[in-house]
This record gives sequence, C-alpha cells and structure tokens, in this order.
Amino acid sequence: MANALHMYMTYKILHLIDTTGPGGAEDVFITLAAKLREYGTDSIAVIRGEGYVARTLRSAGIEPVIIDSKGSFNVGFIYQLCKLIKKHDVKLIQSHLLGSNVYASIVGLISRTPVIATYHGMVDVSPNERFKQLKLWFMRNGISRFVAVSHSLQRKIQEQNLLVPERTSVIYNGINTSLYKSQRKTRLKDELGIAHNTFLLGALGNIRSSKRYDLLIEAVSKVNQSGLDIAVVIAGDPKASLKAKLNESIAKLGITNIHFVGFIDDTPDYLQNLDGFVLTSDAEGFSISTIEAMATGLPVIATKCGGPEEIIQNDKQATLVEINAEAICQAIIQTVKAYQPADINKDAIKRVQDTFSEKAMVEAYVNLYKQTNTYAEQTIRSAPEQ
Repeated sequence: MANALHMYMTYKILHLIDTTGPGGAEDVFITLAAKLREYGTDSIAVIRGEGYVARTLRSAGIEPVIIDSKGSFNVGFIYQLCKLIKKHDVKLIQSHLLGSNVYASIVGLISRTPVIATYHGMVDVSPNERFKQLKLWFMRNGISRFVAVSHSLQRKIQEQNLLVPERTSVIYNGINTSLYKSQRKTRLKDELGIAHNTFLLGALGNIRSSKRYDLLIEAVSKVNQSGLDIAVVIAGDPKASLKAKLNESIAKLGITNIHFVGFIDDTPDYLQNLDGFVLTSDAEGFSISTIEAMATGLPVIATKCGGPEEIIQNDKQATLVEINAEAICQAIIQTVKAYQPADINKDAIKRVQDTFSEKAMVEAYVNLYKQTNTYAEQTIRSAPEQ
C-alpha cells in the first residue's frame, strides 16, 4: 500500500540560479526544471529577474518565482527562500553557479533541506571577498552533494576549496539530440550576402572575454592572407564595451568577412546554416556549443580550454588546438581545404548521442537525488518511456 501511495506523491524541487541568461548554465537550469517533471517531480524555479530564462521557463509551462538577490549577502533573499520552501514543502534544492550555491547552502542548513550544487565554469574567489571563510563554511556544511560539469572543472574548483571531493560527482551537460540535423541550409549566407560556395565558419557564445574572439579575429586575418574564400559569423549576446574593442581590431586589420549577428534563439537552425564551427575560448567548464555543433555533424575546431578535451576523444570527432591565433589559423586552413559539402561527421554525432544527450544528463541528476535523499528514492519515478 505504501508503494502505491508513493506513485501519487509529488516530490518538490526548488531550482535556483542568480543569472537571467542566456548561457549554458541557464539552459541546463531550464532543462532540469522542465524535464524532471516527467519523473514525478514539481519544479519551483527561482530567478532574480526577467529575461531569457524567465521567457524560456514560461514557454516550458513553468511560471518562475522572481526574487531580487542583489548584494553579497542578502538576508532578505534567504528569508524569502525559506518561506518558499516551507510553503511548498520543498524536499530538495538544486542550485547552479557559485552565488546561488552559497545561498542554497545557507537555506539548506536553516530549513534542513538537502542541496545539490552545480558548478558550470571556473570561478575566481578574491582573497579579500567579504565573508569568504563564512561562505566556504556554509557550502562545506550545507551542501549535500556537489556537481561539476567536467573532470577538469572539478579539479580547478577543488583547488579553491569550493567543494568537498568525496561528495562530488561529475555530470556532463546534455542536449536534446533530436533537434540537431545534418541537412545544410543557406538562409544565413543569403541574409549576409555571402556566396553559397564560400566556407562559412561560425562561433556561438556570448561576447565575453573568456570566449577570446580577439584570437579568432587575429586567426581570420592570417587565414585571409592565404587567399582562402571564407566568411565568419559570431552569434551571441554582446557585451557592448568588449564588442566595441573587437570592432576596432577588425577595422584596424582591414577585415571585412566577420559578421556579428547577436543573440540567436534557434541554435539548431543557426548551426545548420554553417559549414564549420570554431570555439576559441581560454576557459570552458564544459562547452554546450561544441557538442551542439558536433551533433549537427559539422567539422569542429576547439581550443584546449578544459571541457572540450573531455568532449573530443580523437581527431575523427573534431580538431583540438592550442589557445593561440596561429594554431587556430592553421586548423581553419586545414578544415577548409579538406571540406566537402556532402561530408557529415558521423563520428561526432555518435559521440554526442552516446554520451551527451539530455536524457543521460537528467537521469544522472535523478540518480543523484535518489542517492541523496531516501524520500526521493521512494518518490521520484523511473525514466519515462520514450
């Protein structure tokens, strides 16, 4: 009889993130909040304001709870979270990124609620940061299990004592592989006035310093000197000051074949319009854009910046290069010269489908929840039938 009752219980999870997106961590936050409902859970998503995350949650049928969390130690935010947990009888907190992980650990201790805290990228904690030692104490004592999105990130985070190794798991980010198709389109070339026989190389990621688009610009300048017919498109939410500097570099080098297209909300379609993909970051905890490009069967070039080295196993799947303009340039030249429009990288597609699927990611989190909480083990259903 007890087991029958559990079939009708709803296990409530509070999902917490302190950014409004867009970004890789934000997409994982949204995916977990939405997809875990298929396992018999109820998702309460707490965010700090309107924006991409709020809009995407609503499109998935989840109305976000918006609570302002500004400040390095917002007591009011902690109070509001505790009220929310009591009101909805929340059984587990799933937090993402350092700021939310700190708050979740405090709230977890106060409310005696288990906390799963995920790190998505490298974080730098200043030695002079206010309440640093107190925050570290809260995280070590208030977080039940830590998650890193790659082994390389786990090692880097561990060096800063931001996790407890014996309570840490690595769960790779995943994507809905069925959305990514190998058929190629020319819409983007048509819109930008690029000839169909020009090799269109694309990058995808918000314009931030860690993406090192300055290296991509330098590499493209070198490629242009070789006489190859290429064009480059960069998609991502722009940071105005940094984009202005990049535009200055482009003008100074006399480059006319790099195009910024801003934030795009249909990544699969964007990738289908490319002939190749490049990632030039100097630090990536994982790199969702890399697996998205691989899932599309594109030739992929990625720098050895952490996550990509775990994603890419061999040169049949993609090309790994050092983090410098010359290495990126040579990889682009080799890729363009070897390119055949009919070629689809089946090795890359298989790698993503086998290891980096959305389903694999969600099930890994479900298993972690069950290991963390006996009530979760009794209540959360097994994987839904496909």
